[in-house]
Amino acid sequence: MTQSPGMSDLVKELESKSPEEVADVLSSRASDDVQFILSRLPEPLSREVSAHLAEKAESEEDTIAAVSGVESIIGELMTPAPAIMPETKTVAEAIAHLVRTTGLTEITYFYATNSDTGCLSGVVGMRDLLLAKPSQLLSEVMVQEPFAFEPETPMAEAVKEALYRHYPVYPVVDENHYIIGEVRGWKLYERIATELSAQAGAQVGVAREEQVTTPVFAAFRMRHPWLQVNLLTAFAAAFVVGMFEDTITQVVALAAFLPVLAGQSGNTGCQALAITLRGMTLGQLKDFPVHRLLSKEIRLGALNGFLVGLVAGAAMFGYALATDAMQPMLLGAVIVIAMTGACISSGIFGVMVPLTLKRFGADPATASSIFLTTFTDIIGMGLMLFLATMLIL
Repeated sequence: MTQSPGMSDLVKELESKSPEEVADVLSSRASDDVQFILSRLPEPLSREVSAHLAEKAESEEDTIAAVSGVESIIGELMTPAPAIMPETKTVAEAIAHLVRTTGLTEITYFYATNSDTGCLSGVVGMRDLLLAKPSQLLSEVMVQEPFAFEPETPMAEAVKEALYRHYPVYPVVDENHYIIGEVRGWKLYERIATELSAQAGAQVGVAREEQVTTPVFAAFRMRHPWLQVNLLTAFAAAFVVGMFEDTITQVVALAAFLPVLAGQSGNTGCQALAITLRGMTLGQLKDFPVHRLLSKEIRLGALNGFLVGLVAGAAMFGYALATDAMQPMLLGAVIVIAMTGACISSGIFGVMVPLTLKRFGADPATASSIFLTTFTDIIGMGLMLFLATMLIL
């Protein structure tokens, strides 16, 4: 890539400055310009400037790591690319660059650029570089047309690509395909871990931004609105139970099994919800269609609900006999059917609630369990009381 005439003047001007001043000037310039200037500065000055630039890059990485987990685009994780050279350079010249570089541990790939356009044309791994002949050009040993992120790539999309590709480092290019930085693969996996760890709290209305050090009133503002939502949804479940007040009055044994049914179906729904959120975070639903996930959860709900329902039905039968309740056998059958139906419906809701929230542009993890619990309570308790009313009364 050709340099402008003014670049030579800049080199002469920088030769009279201290290494810290030169590093400050170069930190705001493009990587190609930095490499050009360093190669033309006197050797002692070039070495000291490289050391200062490496320290700056490390400091920027620490700052980014401190806020990891809240980034929205790949550009917020980007760090400067430490090794960029034209593809017409030889392997010997690339190795000589390594010898002069102080931040050697930061270099995973050499990024080769097109000599005419300056665009990223390939990457050269350290193993390929060391095994190549010194006279070979980088264009002969590089991996052509490498995968690269753009700075505006959404973090969710970047995470899915990282899970699919498993590269240690990813180049970042602008709209003209000029390399502007790189992103370490471990940072994306750190983001995945942060995302998964935040889901447990988000499901019950705890904001992702809240930490153990969050002040009381800030935490109150984050949590309280969802508690009000939970109260409203609880009223909906209470309204359904109130519709069958006469049934509960006549068959008191049903009241004892309402929390049992609600707890079991809610747990089944939370299992389906956790698997769905994990699949969305890891990008697994791209290869596993939603209808297959729904089919799986329906079958799991039926199997689990029936087997648990048999135990609960036997318990209801014994409880009804002990309390002289009417129709003990029918009451046991009602529990079996209601438990099976409730677990099937909770599996369906566990899949559909996060997908629906995402469809409407909301965070699929946010307060998912609040809505899930409401739906499973209404369906489960409503089904049990309805069956009791139809079959026994």
